[in-house]
Amino acid sequence: MCILRALRRRRLRRQPFPETWLKILEEQVPFFGALPAAKRQRFLTDLRIFIEEKHFIPAGGMEITDEVKVVVAACAVRLIMYRDLSYLDRLTEMVIYPYDYRHADMDGMVFGEAHDWGTVVLSWPAVQRGVADPRDGHETAAHEFAHVLDRADGAFDGTPVLDRMRAYGPWARVMSEHFERLQRRGPRVRKVLRPYGETNEAEFFAVATESYFEKPVQMKKQTPELYQKMQSFYGGDPAALAERAAPDSDDDPWHDVGRNEPCPCGSGKKFKRCCGR
Repeated sequence: MCILRALRRRRLRRQPFPETWLKILEEQVPFFGALPAAKRQRFLTDLRIFIEEKHFIPAGGMEITDEVKVVVAACAVRLIMYRDLSYLDRLTEMVIYPYDYRHADMDGMVFGEAHDWGTVVLSWPAVQRGVADPRDGHETAAHEFAHVLDRADGAFDGTPVLDRMRAYGPWARVMSEHFERLQRRGPRVRKVLRPYGETNEAEFFAVATESYFEKPVQMKKQTPELYQKMQSFYGGDPAALAERAAPDSDDDPWHDVGRNEPCPCGSGKKFKRCCGR
C-alpha cells in the first residue's frame, strides 16, 4: 500500500496544477498570497495530492465543488507545509455541511469537529469565515485539522507527535503554563488566544494553532515561549512574514472594536466584558 501511494504521489507531482484551482486560491484564500515563494510549489503539489486521496462527503444538501475541495485542502496543507503530507495520512474524509449545524444533545451551533476515526466535520460557511479574515485568530478548518495532528499519537491531549523524545518535556511545560495562564485570564495570553482554549489541553493546542498562523506577531510579542514551541512543530516564521507584509500595521487587530460591541472572539459577550476587560 505504501509503495502504491508513493507511486501515485510521484505521478501527481509531475502533473501541472489546474489553472482553475489556482484561481480559487488567489481569489478566496488570502493566506495563499503570503506563502513563502520557496514553499509555494510544494504547497500546490501537496494540495493536489490531498484532494486526490481524501474523501469529501456532502451532508445536509451540500454540493461538493472544486471551490470547496480547494479551500478546505488549503487549510489542511498549510499546517504541514514544513513537515510532510504523511502527518495527515490518518485523516480519511471530510463531511461538510452547507450551514452551521446542531447536535440534538448540545446547545449552540457547531462549526466543526474532529473524530477519533479519521473524520473531520465542517460547516462550509464557518470555513469561509475563517479564511476570509486572516488576522482574527479564528480559523475553523485549521482548528479541526490541528486536532487531527494532535490525535496522531493516539489521544486528543494537546501534544502532537514531536521529532525527539527529549522535546516532550519542554513542550508539556510551556503548553501547560500557558494553558493555566489562559484559564486565569492572564492579560498577555488573552491578547493572543480565544477563550475557547480554556476548555482543555486539546482545545488549547487547536486554538494556539489558529493564532500561530493568524496572529503570529501578537503571539511572538506577548507569549514568546509559546510561539517558539508552536514554531518548533509547525516550522516557518509567520511573524516575520506578517511583519514584512505590513510593517506599519497595528499588532492588535481588535484596536478599533467598541467596548459595547460583541467580542470578536465569538464568546457572545460584550468586548468590554471579555477580551477587552
